[in-house]
Amino acid sequence: MRPSRAVPLGAATLVAAALTWPPPATATAVGDGHCARQERVQVPGAAFQRGACLPDLTTTGLAGTRYTDMADQAGLTAKGTITPSGVPGTQIDGYFPDSSHFNTTHGWHHDAQFVIRLPDHWNGGLVVTGAPGTRRQYATDTAISDQVIARGYAYAATDKGNSGVDFYRDGTRPGDAVAEWNARTTQLTRAARRAVAQRYGHAPRRTYITGISNGGYLTRWQLEHHPELYDGGVDWEGALWTADGPNLLTSLPTAVARMLGSARDEDMYAVGFARGSEFLWPYHENAYWGVTQKIYRAEFDPAYDPGCPGPSAGGTAEQILAPCPSDARYAYTSRPAAVRRAVARVALTGRIGRPLITLHGDLDALLPKAADSDVYARMVDARGRGALHRSYTIEGGTHVDGLYDTYPDRLRPILPCYRSAFDALVSWVEEGVRPPADHTVARPASGDVVDSCALDDRDALAR
Repeated sequence: MRPSRAVPLGAATLVAAALTWPPPATATAVGDGHCARQERVQVPGAAFQRGACLPDLTTTGLAGTRYTDMADQAGLTAKGTITPSGVPGTQIDGYFPDSSHFNTTHGWHHDAQFVIRLPDHWNGGLVVTGAPGTRRQYATDTAISDQVIARGYAYAATDKGNSGVDFYRDGTRPGDAVAEWNARTTQLTRAARRAVAQRYGHAPRRTYITGISNGGYLTRWQLEHHPELYDGGVDWEGALWTADGPNLLTSLPTAVARMLGSARDEDMYAVGFARGSEFLWPYHENAYWGVTQKIYRAEFDPAYDPGCPGPSAGGTAEQILAPCPSDARYAYTSRPAAVRRAVARVALTGRIGRPLITLHGDLDALLPKAADSDVYARMVDARGRGALHRSYTIEGGTHVDGLYDTYPDRLRPILPCYRSAFDALVSWVEEGVRPPADHTVARPASGDVVDSCALDDRDALAR
């Protein structure tokens, strides 16, 4: 990986060609119980849907077909990640009514796209997620879908209603685009629950919400606002939005200032960036900080610098990744009250209504844990909901697992710990087995870190 040529992992498919729909040659016909009742499944509220009976719903079977997008998953998992295969069932792709057109997947040029996977051998559960970063509905197929459908869960994912680095252009008021993310996740959850009932004859007995980064934010928000829809969730480094800060707009301006030579390392530590994460900063300078600050600032505070990013974040990778120089001087707390009101529309409160497990790497150089999940844990406690929450720090974890392949001696992938956390959530919800208290999961000195993580590691608890 060469930082000087990096494309942001959160926007890895911005320059990818649009997919077209023709079904793969491996699709099979319905028969002998395979994909039973496929024809009965009508996703409530969908403006368009297409179903396919497939021999394998995992990325092992779908890679290279139009039923997933491996490019949109780039960087989220380590190369050596072992994934399951051989999960036959039905896949439904489609979209809900929407007036925006950022998502070009399948050549539809239509937002609010979703994917629903219904394995032949169902365990009675449903897992729902929203895309991380500015990605689309297939982004977490390897990280989340593969594992849960192999265990028998139905799975549903949304593009959040807008995607790509120009997502801030959606809507008419500041904050509209992000507010839509929450509405689309709720919409898909309700629709997927009914689709599951049509396929299997009854509604899911358990519904879990989960996600990475922006998907983790959605997980938190849904458990705060719609606990009636879910039994619990796993939040993998969810983005924190609070009206008075901290949020992305209170930490990233310092990172942009450092990029442009007007901030010191001590300034970075002061806004939450971890000591010891410095070796990751050059990559993030080239791949994340500038583009992330300018597009989220444009979403909530477009009046600050209307000329940058303007009607588009850029037409080339270089333009997209370039920061707005004015963002090095951005001071969120000094901006007009209207900006805080825009953030307040989507802000988190900590008032979760169902069990939630949070994971966050201690070397996250995009969403610093000290200014994010540590704060959110305190918010949950302040709301009197601490008994419903567990928060685990993953030593050596950073924002995307793909960086492990570049720094295997310093990092560890979070995905194995995420899988352990999901198992712990299920045991908590369905068997009443409470997970370990909040702690740091130590990075082992030896052994398999790509596919193994003991969440209740006694060594970690003793440190």
